[in-house]
Amino acid sequence: MFEQLDFDRNPHIGIFGKANDDVIFLRKNLLKSVKKRVAKTLNAKIVEISISTSSIIGSLLALNSHGAVITSETDEETIEQIKNEGLSVFVMQDKHNAAGNNILVNDKGALVHPEIRRYNIKQMEKVFGVPVKTGTIAGLKTVGMAAAVTNKGLLCHPKIEEKERELLESLFDVDVMVGTVNHGVPLIGSGLLANSHGAIVGTLTTGIEMGRIEEALGFL
Repeated sequence: MFEQLDFDRNPHIGIFGKANDDVIFLRKNLLKSVKKRVAKTLNAKIVEISISTSSIIGSLLALNSHGAVITSETDEETIEQIKNEGLSVFVMQDKHNAAGNNILVNDKGALVHPEIRRYNIKQMEKVFGVPVKTGTIAGLKTVGMAAAVTNKGLLCHPKIEEKERELLESLFDVDVMVGTVNHGVPLIGSGLLANSHGAIVGTLTTGIEMGRIEEALGFL
């Protein structure tokens, strides 16, 4: 399914939530009608959380079907909420610990900011249960914002280089397409919330962009 939504009139919905195929971790205090549309579109359970009193869940959390990596500022209650959904949790102590911004992951692989410490990469491999590589997308180190990936497809920044594309295709085992969200924003992760069942984009996203997103993530 496919849906256009804003969260409290903000079209950059990707920074406020993160989903796998079973659960959507979402910022608190959204309208009940909005949450209902999110749950229906992504066909998954909603769990409302805050991370260090922050609502930018999508920037601070990365997850696949096996586990989650979260910023070190997290409190125990939030960690328990995530574990209660059957996920292993790794709390990352790192200079680059905004996990959602710096990690791109599905159930086949993960790409992370090239300056993340080796110890943290090893812990991610255990929690996610997949190979973890370092790299960039369009030269950007914040790979979690430069793209969005599910188990069906990957949409990324239009200026991706061929060598980067080849790594993404082999690591995530999906086709890679380029596009934008919210009327020309190349930071895909900021304006898209998706899993294998569906995708939600901000209301500034154009019809052409939506067509590209649907094709890239396998909804056509």
